[in-house]
Amino acid sequence: MTESKTKPNQPLTLDRPAWYRIEIQGQLDESWSANFGGMTFSTRTNPGDGKITTLQGIVADQASLHGILNSIRDLGLPLLKVNFLSTIESKLKGD
Repeated sequence: MTESKTKPNQPLTLDRPAWYRIEIQGQLDESWSANFGGMTFSTRTNPGDGKITTLQGIVADQASLHGILNSIRDLGLPLLKVNFLSTIESKLKGD
């Protein structure tokens, strides 16, 4: 049996930055980036679902993540997915 060379992801904490991917139903363009902590935006069309916007980037901490989610709610856009991708430490180390 061979041992994996991939190191486990660093633990997620409430007060540290991490990479997230958030999907919402509807369309937002890059002009909204500053309102969402500088995250990058991409939009695709899903047959039957219409436009889906994906926000991806570093979120400063869990409080900031909740602020982003509150902003999405305030815009009346349905939240489809929130994915934790990695901690900043893992991303910088290439894990």
